[in-house]
Amino acid sequence: MFKSVLVANRGEIACRVFRTAKRMGIRTIAVYSEADAESLHARTADEAVLIGPAPARESYLDQAKVLAAAKASGAEAIHPGYGFLSENAEFAEAVMAAGLVWIGAPPAAIRAMGLKDAAKKLMVEAGVPVTPGYMGEDQSVERLAAEAAATGYPVLIKAVAGGGGKGMRRVDDPAAFADSLASCRREAASSFGDDRVLIEKYILSPRHIEVQVFGDSHGNVVHLYERDCSLQRRHQKVIEEAPAPGMDAVTRAAVTDAAVKAAKAVNYVGAGTIEFIADGTEGLRADRTWFMEMNTRLQVEHPVTEAITGIDLVEWQFRAAAGEPVPLQQADIPMKGWAMEARLYAEDPASGFMPSIGRLDHFRIPDGIRIDTGVEQGGEVSQFYDPMIAKLIVHADTREAAAEALAQATRAVEVWPVRTNAGFLGRCLTHPRFVNGDVDTGFIGAEEATLVSKPLPSEGLLQAASLRIRHGIARLVGGAEPHSPWDSFAGPTGFRANTEPRLQQIIHVNGDPATVEIGDSRASNGLAAPYGLDDHSAVHFEGGDAFVVSTRMDVLAAGAASDGSLRAPMPGKIVATPMKTGDAVTRGQPVVVLEAMKMEHALVAPFDGKVGEIGVHVGDQVSADTVLAVVLPNGE
Repeated sequence: MFKSVLVANRGEIACRVFRTAKRMGIRTIAVYSEADAESLHARTADEAVLIGPAPARESYLDQAKVLAAAKASGAEAIHPGYGFLSENAEFAEAVMAAGLVWIGAPPAAIRAMGLKDAAKKLMVEAGVPVTPGYMGEDQSVERLAAEAAATGYPVLIKAVAGGGGKGMRRVDDPAAFADSLASCRREAASSFGDDRVLIEKYILSPRHIEVQVFGDSHGNVVHLYERDCSLQRRHQKVIEEAPAPGMDAVTRAAVTDAAVKAAKAVNYVGAGTIEFIADGTEGLRADRTWFMEMNTRLQVEHPVTEAITGIDLVEWQFRAAAGEPVPLQQADIPMKGWAMEARLYAEDPASGFMPSIGRLDHFRIPDGIRIDTGVEQGGEVSQFYDPMIAKLIVHADTREAAAEALAQATRAVEVWPVRTNAGFLGRCLTHPRFVNGDVDTGFIGAEEATLVSKPLPSEGLLQAASLRIRHGIARLVGGAEPHSPWDSFAGPTGFRANTEPRLQQIIHVNGDPATVEIGDSRASNGLAAPYGLDDHSAVHFEGGDAFVVSTRMDVLAAGAASDGSLRAPMPGKIVATPMKTGDAVTRGQPVVVLEAMKMEHALVAPFDGKVGEIGVHVGDQVSADTVLAVVLPNGE
């Protein structure tokens, strides 16, 4: 076994790999960019090496810098994590050529499965069923549009070199094909340096089922059962679970056998995932499940597999890379209970899931469950990297118990001032359809109005907020003053809870600043510290959502500018301007498209009207809050 490992990655996956390495007595080495100088992963490692500026292409994606860091630190092995260089065959070869141990898939397997079209052809030859579609070399718009029509709408345009939900578009109408293709190609070129695409039949009521496989250099391949990753938004996974709800023994055997066959077809070594798409209209069936792709790396959602099997997959990766055989035979791999994972993102669901960046002035996550994270209170969510800040993982005897435990965990999340999807996750987990196992990849889109609607603060919060503000937050944060002049106060107080104006009538205060009687009700004061707000404002966390309460009417601005100004929600690059000055627009129609945090974000018209001005051009780099365009209401 090697004695030291460098993780060519950042954030929660770097911290996750370090945890196992330290348990095994292996020295840990981190690499970090200038933006990550104070990051948790850099401080967790035994040694950390600076490899360049914040942009990933100048640091984490720079193979020469990573290899130089390995040499300088005396690393014996390199673990790539996921993303970045994890599925780069040339990097894997360079690592091995440098005399280092590569803790990942063989370069030949990465190449075989790295291009979706070639991988599907290989699977056909291996007897694994694949989704109908087009995987040809002719990439002209005309040919792709013709193949989409022949496949039958709806279709999915997918980047050949894609992954992580990027470079992927569903198209329902032939008239929208060209624009969707152009957007998909831009995103694919930006994320993967390859704008080629393939066409797949879009399966109605699709379930995303994937199988964890593991191989060694002795020709052994086993599976560690399946995961269901159907809860997705924009093709990015939100909640994952293992096993898959509704999976019977016959279908499980067929799907896992197909996964093992696929891995053996490329002589696979290490941890990998075979992804399938299933038509869930009649439940899970072997004859309605097709190979989609293989991820030749450890997956973000690997903790749910670890939870039901009791196996540390990173330890298995270390042992396989050191030449050891798979530690267990197939019949000896257990499957116990149910596990679920929720991805906590720094984003605002109420504003179209726009990423939320900045300092985590307040960051609390629940105890008693597994948390994989790469940040801590006082850390930063950077514009340069993925906005996932933590994974919340639970394990229970039943699916119902796991869902309830995870919902409780999301309700306990406290993050400020960065916005998160914690409340959204909790609403997903308690939705009747999810509780009943009635999920597919369209679940979030179909139920969005319920899942994403801005929550209203409870009466308990409003009552407590009224009292707290009347006492003066600055004093109450440090404790109530004895014989406060407010002890006998009775009367109205006005404030805002988020953007909603409120008026509360305090009848009597019992001398206890933490309680207030309004009629016959009593409310606990659960308000948190002001986190940089003025003395008449505070943040309260309720059900995973954050509310600001304030006596000032100007503390909170509405999400969209009422004057029709479209402002950049974060720094980024302008990649498209679908409209021009003077064009008529309808509410929700894209006006400017911004690329930031590795994704495209459309800035849409807030109301019907016309484009009064577009102040940017394709290729412009813009800072946060820059006015990109102005929409004028009809009649102006």
